[in-house]
Amino acid sequence: MKKFKLYSLSALALMLGATSCSEDFLSVEPSSSLPIDGYYTTEARIMESAIAAYDPMQWYDYFGGWAPLGLVWDSMGDDLYVGGGSTLDQFEIHLISQYKSDPRSTIGGAWTASYSGINRSIHLIDNATASTLPEDKKALFVAEGHALRAWYYLVLWKTWGNIPYYEENLTSVPYLADQLTADQVYEKVIVDLESILDSKVLPMKQPGEWAGRMTQAAASMIYADYVMYQKDQTRYKKALEYMKAIINSGQYGLVDNYNDLYAIDKEWNKEIIFDVNYIAKGGKRTWGEANAAGGTVYPEMIGIDGLTIRCASNSAPEYNGGWGFGAVAKEAYDAFEENDLRRDVSILNLDKYAMDKFAKGDTITYGGRYQNTGYFLRKYLPRPGDTEGSVGDAGLNHEENFHLYRFAETLLNAAELALATGESGAQSYLDQVRTRAGLGSVTATVDNIIKERRVEFIGEGKRYFDLVRSGKAASVLKAGAGVVLQQKHEYNYDEKKWKGENVWGGKAVPERAQWTESKKYIPIPQSEIEAAKGSIVQNPY
Repeated sequence: MKKFKLYSLSALALMLGATSCSEDFLSVEPSSSLPIDGYYTTEARIMESAIAAYDPMQWYDYFGGWAPLGLVWDSMGDDLYVGGGSTLDQFEIHLISQYKSDPRSTIGGAWTASYSGINRSIHLIDNATASTLPEDKKALFVAEGHALRAWYYLVLWKTWGNIPYYEENLTSVPYLADQLTADQVYEKVIVDLESILDSKVLPMKQPGEWAGRMTQAAASMIYADYVMYQKDQTRYKKALEYMKAIINSGQYGLVDNYNDLYAIDKEWNKEIIFDVNYIAKGGKRTWGEANAAGGTVYPEMIGIDGLTIRCASNSAPEYNGGWGFGAVAKEAYDAFEENDLRRDVSILNLDKYAMDKFAKGDTITYGGRYQNTGYFLRKYLPRPGDTEGSVGDAGLNHEENFHLYRFAETLLNAAELALATGESGAQSYLDQVRTRAGLGSVTATVDNIIKERRVEFIGEGKRYFDLVRSGKAASVLKAGAGVVLQQKHEYNYDEKKWKGENVWGGKAVPERAQWTESKKYIPIPQSEIEAAKGSIVQNPY
């Protein structure tokens, strides 16, 4: 079973066309010719509203521009570089990574996708509330809508900070909501989340056929994400209680083999709490309709450019090529302990991989684009067969899910929160994660937990926010960043021999400025500032 016994939310969206809401997040269209009033009466129709609310989660990687959450967020830190052809290739993400983001050239598609999700989540709340469903089912859909709304606000809050906030959909032109400070947004969302979590309406885990829907565990992780990034010590104890509830439920756990976390045939394993769910089969995404339901373009983006695999052995190629974005920093690879089982699962050291394959008779070469380090994010690299069954453009319909929260983070959250509150258990929580990685115990300190999070979650959009909230950003995120390959060890087919060696040097992001606190949030898209006619104030950047 790949994901569900029946249909995932993505698959249902493919069937229904996700037509409960139009592409314009301020407009609503019925999913048939029936009037919208009185349409959402049955559970099946409320489910259509729920499907529409989940749908924008898939849009970030390609909607009104490229903004894969992992690439954007991690390129703001020290683990991934934007790459591509040059700084002009996805210019807006390069600017973000340089701490020189331009409000006229920024990831506006991610802003729109987030508010689309908020709008649709509120519609889910309203439709369920007005329905005649039994009270228990009604409460479940309402809680689902509240938690989803909190997740979309989390994307906005962590990225832009001071944002327009509303809890009821805007109904009249010019559709303006009050801009709140990041602190005010936090207070609004966190109180709402506490209400949902303490009601315990959501199941701790969904049954297999509904894996991917909101749960008590996912909402708890969203809550901890808010509280820990806000550094709200008054809520650390409550956040820890939510983490313990997940741990003590026995419904989640670490998979034995770290590689299983990134194997398509093992998605929705016991470690996964919340994913962005992508399905290639029937995937309709095309260059002309980027927000159609289906797969993801992220593996294509970070795939190894110019990859050539000549197999003399009986082995089949393990990876497909791609566009060469998301180069992994050499320093990130070196941050792993030598015997860490996660390192070569997380990161493909292409030189080491090529030499290992060469010993078996296979020859592997690649191009090497801008900011090339020779290290690639193996977790999400494109694999043969991962676009099988797509009916749209194959490169936009890869199968790989993007992990938002998994049980390893629950343990590391609990370790950090236990230390902060003086409670016991931090050492045990940290040890569990390290034991799975084949490593011995280290003292549970905040510094060691932050180090552990780096190697555990590389490429999963966590590192930049960990550096900011731990106070390490200014000392780590220096001007110029790390190193890139000046010369690479490569096979020369004409001479039939390997030549040169890997030599790193230079500056990986020569344009990067020194990070300062004013860089915590990127500028709000200028188009939004202008459309709001002065009611939105630009972030100090």
